[in-house]
Amino acid sequence: MYQVQRPSRSEYASIRGWRYHVRHWGEPDAQRPPLVLVHGWMDVAASWQFMVDAMREQRHIVAPDWRGYGDTTFMGPAPDSYWFPDYLGDLDALLDTLFGDRAVDLVGHSMGGHVATLYAGARPERIHRLVNLEGFGMPASVPAQAPGRYANWLDEIRAQRRGDMNLSDYDDASGVARRLMKTNPRLAADKADWLAHQWARPNEKGRWAILGDSAHKVSNAVLFRPEEAIAVYQRIAAPTLVVTASDDSLGQWWKGRYTLEEFQQRIGHVPNLRRAVIDNAGHMMHHDQPQVLARLVEDFLGAAG
Repeated sequence: MYQVQRPSRSEYASIRGWRYHVRHWGEPDAQRPPLVLVHGWMDVAASWQFMVDAMREQRHIVAPDWRGYGDTTFMGPAPDSYWFPDYLGDLDALLDTLFGDRAVDLVGHSMGGHVATLYAGARPERIHRLVNLEGFGMPASVPAQAPGRYANWLDEIRAQRRGDMNLSDYDDASGVARRLMKTNPRLAADKADWLAHQWARPNEKGRWAILGDSAHKVSNAVLFRPEEAIAVYQRIAAPTLVVTASDDSLGQWWKGRYTLEEFQQRIGHVPNLRRAVIDNAGHMMHHDQPQVLARLVEDFLGAAG
């Protein structure tokens, strides 16, 4: 199994009705902004471990498990679906709780990258530097899609109530690891074994269950409007690095409905923008090329001007 080089420690904080689990690496430093890492959909904070281990500098790093993932749990009845603005609300409250009004360096992957980028436009004074790792957002929508989207949401929360949207479980951790490697063929077996123990846990039946709420599978009822996202991007004050992988994930997922070129056009509205591509990597670039990504991120965060 993968050998961790820099162990993390856990902290819990009450954030907007949730008991948030936050991983810390390193110690607080008054001279440098904290580095905050936010993960993507159906992932956990521990997923950053390989990149953290590859970083050259010792600094204070924190990574939360988003609401409904990992060891972050709701202090009451669980929701039947998740609303995107709540991630921004959680991040804002978490930064207030952990760091007061200090600006932070913020790195987000996938869904977390999109959240981080929107947050940087909504709270430009809170972000020192921003890194978006394939935080694409969603395909454009048109108003005519609204009736069907609402109906689909109603159908899916009904299915969620009936228990028809449960996540898969597995015989053992090895089964989880095999699933991770099937999803990402570049993932080495030792890393998959380690991740399996962070990504899942035995349930009351002894089956290894994913540490994610099945309600995350419910579609968002609200249409995604790129023009709104672009208006937020234009308010970002922090120097921003956008990193994509050599594999075209958008092409695989959306089959022409949303392209990498379209994303690059949208994100181009960020005022102080740099772009980079990581070769021989897919969407989970922090697993595929952690050393390359760590060097890229550190060089950007340490750059002057």
